Amino acid sequence: MPDMHLKATGVTVEFAGLRALNGVSLALGGGEIVGLIGPNGSGKTTLINAITGQVPLAGGSVTLDSETISGLPPRAIALKGITRSFQIVRLFNNLTVAENVEAAALAHGDGQRVARAKATTLLDEFGLAGKADDLGGVLSYGDKRRVEIARALAADPCFLLLDEPAAGMNEAETETLLGLLSDLPRSRGLGLLIIDHDMGLIMRLCGRLHVLASGRTIAEGSPEEVRTNPAVIEAYLGSEAGHA
Repeated sequence: MPDMHLKATGVTVEFAGLRALNGVSLALGGGEIVGLIGPNGSGKTTLINAITGQVPLAGGSVTLDSETISGLPPRAIALKGITRSFQIVRLFNNLTVAENVEAAALAHGDGQRVARAKATTLLDEFGLAGKADDLGGVLSYGDKRRVEIARALAADPCFLLLDEPAAGMNEAETETLLGLLSDLPRSRGLGLLIIDHDMGLIMRLCGRLHVLASGRTIAEGSPEEVRTNPAVIEAYLGSEAGHA
């Protein structure tokens, strides 16, 4: 899937007349890792919500290759190969870890046998095999985050959008996550868009960064270009992550 492209073009989102996003354009290719960063309230989660059909667009469009997908319901977008995690973990707390992952595969249209095999493979890949029978509700926060990513991968996405996957993780858990995520484009051929405030993770993981502030794009480029961009330092890095 490296030749596929997901594009948001001139995306505008309004809530009660207030513009949360104002003409934002972002492109993500298969096999690419792009970091979406910016201060709190800059529109990062709103952009992922717009791409995945969670909020309607007031302007602009989202396309998957040459097909316009903006306006489609979230499930239809997911079935086209665009899956996401959420800022607040949304596991089925009364299902086991294995059942949580199997449920995503079943929703994707896989049969029970294939879903079970996918869950076994993904839990092993994410170091969760020993917790397959634990209920989702009793997991540590770091483990819940990993289960959520494994569940998203059970749908065989061509594009994976992650909203703060390292939130709540300690340094060792974050380092493990970095290794897992950095290998996904090669092992699965997918494109990865990641929001996170951990600048150490973002700078090492991503080949390109896209920076939002107040609902607008203020910079794009390599991690080094963004790190030294005066507008980014003023709006974000200088005050919140200059130490990273």
